[in-house]
Amino acid sequence: MRLFLSLLLFCALPAAARAQLLAATAKVEITDRNSGPVNDPAWTKALVLKHGDTVAVIVTVDAVAIGEIGKIPNSYLASVRSQLQRDLGIEPKNVFVNASHCHHVVRTDSDRMTVQAVKEAWKRLEPVKVGAGHGFENRIQENRRMWLKDGTQADVRRAYSMPRDEDVVSTGPIDPEIGILRIDRTDGRPLAVLYNFAAHPIHGVPSGGNTADYPAFASKAIEENTGGDAMAFFIQGCAGDINPSKYKDVHQPHDAEPLGNLLGLSVLRAWRKIETKDTGTLSVVNETLALPRSPDFAQRMSAIEAEQKKLLKQMQGTSLNFKTFLPLYVQYKVTGEYPSYYSHRYMHEKAIGREALKKLDEENRVNMDQYLRNINIMEQLTRLQTNWDLLKKHQAEMMAGGSKTIDAEVAGLRVGDFRLITFPGELTVEIGLGLKKGAKQPNTFVAGYTNGYLYYTATTKQRSNTGYAQEDCDARVAPEWQKIFESKAVSVLNRLER
Repeated sequence: MRLFLSLLLFCALPAAARAQLLAATAKVEITDRNSGPVNDPAWTKALVLKHGDTVAVIVTVDAVAIGEIGKIPNSYLASVRSQLQRDLGIEPKNVFVNASHCHHVVRTDSDRMTVQAVKEAWKRLEPVKVGAGHGFENRIQENRRMWLKDGTQADVRRAYSMPRDEDVVSTGPIDPEIGILRIDRTDGRPLAVLYNFAAHPIHGVPSGGNTADYPAFASKAIEENTGGDAMAFFIQGCAGDINPSKYKDVHQPHDAEPLGNLLGLSVLRAWRKIETKDTGTLSVVNETLALPRSPDFAQRMSAIEAEQKKLLKQMQGTSLNFKTFLPLYVQYKVTGEYPSYYSHRYMHEKAIGREALKKLDEENRVNMDQYLRNINIMEQLTRLQTNWDLLKKHQAEMMAGGSKTIDAEVAGLRVGDFRLITFPGELTVEIGLGLKKGAKQPNTFVAGYTNGYLYYTATTKQRSNTGYAQEDCDARVAPEWQKIFESKAVSVLNRLER
């Protein structure tokens, strides 16, 4: 009955309207209010697009992932798609669901509320005009991968300490581009703003409450400055190795709101320059890849264990512990020439004077240097152990699963001049930069975290990093996955132009 009424509503539109692109939006809150303090709500937002017989649904979810980790179960995507196909006749492959990757705690029945949002939007379809463009923002994000002097790479995580500053040579790139789809009603009033941007939303807020992080604040800024009629949709990009800026700051509370405000204003600055037009272009391509599972878990774990043994042998005992090391270290850094006492004592030539103090200083400096070396080795060991645990986890999953491949959707969406290629993994930024650089058409953008979750999908070179960053170890796919995906992505983008 609902499907019949929806079709009846659509058929009642004038013929000219039926030939136009139609769109509508809706959102439903999915916050788990029983999980602790809430700073701001989590939403599932739906954008429904229709032209002729083609329907595309874009859903954004304020959650860490679509399945695998977090509160959204692995059954979510199939459940949403099956209900929409049954009740509205929407093809499953035409439903795109993107997780922002924020760490908000959402309800486990978010599938039901997502379907509700789509159905509400379906009832509101109206003719629209669209335009595409891009903005720029480089102040709120940083690449978390660091190249070290020994040729390895490490990453910036709260799970372990940073390498020494003197060991860091350079850092990786960011992607400052914001991909924007502007959708206006025919009278010019804004209906929706989609913006694609790459950075982990893991900064948090001073209260420590659950938050949708910087995308929530960015969307709020956008919506409040577009007359209150538009809905903002954040589409997470290739953020696998992109942190929010100053992610490890320990001198002030973490606050995602300023970052979100900066992003929102950058979106608005670009959005205002985008011209919209009537268009009949709406196309969807969706293909499933069988990506090879990583065959080298055991080999990489053994390599980490060998490195751990090597590091342990380099540790040496000293007469110091932390209680005695810290005051000595401060004392010797405050004054380098006369650390043990005031200068006049060093001017005595007797045993109680200069020679005795110099000998004591030499002994203390040797012990402090070794203690610092031990600390550095300990920090390396913690990084290695954390990443060894990730490899162990995925090895167990592979052995339990039995299959040598992992299915992954590669989907493409074109709305007017806006083009989007999606993938379910945490794509690292170099992959997105490469795809966009090689794209034949302008306004081509890339989104990870869409239609499932495959953990990290780092580049082939990153997967071979002997420094063992998280993106390299928290991965289930073999190194050759990148070539397979990029080839398919190009094919999908080409098909969108037919």
